[in-house]
Amino acid sequence: MICGIKRILPPKEVLWKIKMYENEKSMKKGKNIWVINQVAGNPESGWGERHYYLSKKWIEDGYNVWIVSGSYNHMFKNFPVTEGQYTLENFEGTNFCWVKCPKYDPKSILRFYSMIVFALKILFLPNRKLGRPDSIIVSSMPIFPIFSGWLLKLRFSSKLIFEIRDLWPLTPIHLMNLSRYNPMIMLIAWLEKLGYRKSDFIVSLLPNSFNYINSISRKPEKFRWIPNGISQELMVEEALPNEIVQMIPRDKFIIGYTGTMGIANALNYLVDAARLLKGKQEIHFVLVGDGYRKPYLEADSKNLNNITFIPKISKNQVNQMLQYFDVCFIGRNNTKLFDHGVSSNKYFDYMLAKKPILVSSNGIKCPVELANAGLIVNPESGKDIMNGILELFNATQEERNEYGSNGFKYVKKNHIFSLLSDKYSSLF
Repeated sequence: MICGIKRILPPKEVLWKIKMYENEKSMKKGKNIWVINQVAGNPESGWGERHYYLSKKWIEDGYNVWIVSGSYNHMFKNFPVTEGQYTLENFEGTNFCWVKCPKYDPKSILRFYSMIVFALKILFLPNRKLGRPDSIIVSSMPIFPIFSGWLLKLRFSSKLIFEIRDLWPLTPIHLMNLSRYNPMIMLIAWLEKLGYRKSDFIVSLLPNSFNYINSISRKPEKFRWIPNGISQELMVEEALPNEIVQMIPRDKFIIGYTGTMGIANALNYLVDAARLLKGKQEIHFVLVGDGYRKPYLEADSKNLNNITFIPKISKNQVNQMLQYFDVCFIGRNNTKLFDHGVSSNKYFDYMLAKKPILVSSNGIKCPVELANAGLIVNPESGKDIMNGILELFNATQEERNEYGSNGFKYVKKNHIFSLLSDKYSSLF
């Protein structure tokens, strides 16, 4: 009898081989899906969970899914631990491929450099481990990976789905007053046209964007509207840290905001409303989150004692925070850009918490209007925001509860991820 020495693999390698075997079995049952989105995350990341939640139903239905994301994203609360150029991770049943990207200041040109690095590196993904893709979803913004996605489509004979979360270059043209002839804008416009023309399907989160997109793609049959969503079942609520709870004022009527503080959120007009209401001590404003406009907002309100700024919290802590709010706020700028519609997760977070919502925006069919979940006032007007706040402040608790109940019913009926996942998988 010949005796040999059997190699004992480290536990991590054993687990990885088991996972690869499971992936191979799942690919035999269904199809292999690559989701390319530089800012995709998971509940641990604290931001960008759309495709993570969509993938849960796809995996349940027998698809094998890889979410390809960047190792660094300024919106993340927690960053993945990476080794080398491509780090493969299974997070609670969903596969991630983290592509090593340089860190950057969100206000710096290095942010665009990071986007280009990501777009180039996805051309060299370890496809032997990820498996040959049957469908490739490229989610924009950033838009640069659509060129890489098209090349991957040609290489693998895959179906290409171009997902539009924001309309670029329209967003910087309208919000930053950039010229259409700016070299960067012209490059983005060329990539947009390429994506619309070369993709098999165009998925937009914006309900009214079909006319704009169809005018470029010239193939209306490509267009699908699959909005943002939420999943109450998949969310794991976390308690707020005590130091955060201590920052929230007591015995006040709180107007609250959670999320990014950027130019598109028009929060400077909320600060204007706070300034107009500084004599009404019963009303207090709480802004939770981070963003490049936050220092400006803090400086603009430094002499006000009715505004509290709270650091960014994780996605799983948002619902706990919302329980302290009496009214939730969403702001927009007065621009034609939003005529194409909006699909912000803030709407659905607020609705799931059964809170009345005050929206400062122009006349579009936003979820609050469709659900009768609150009030809509004119954009870019601190006075109109103040009047909306006072109307909700003077309403009865029953009236505010009715707004909250309307929103809750609407989001449960129209924006649950299991429903949206099925709409998406019909394209595969």
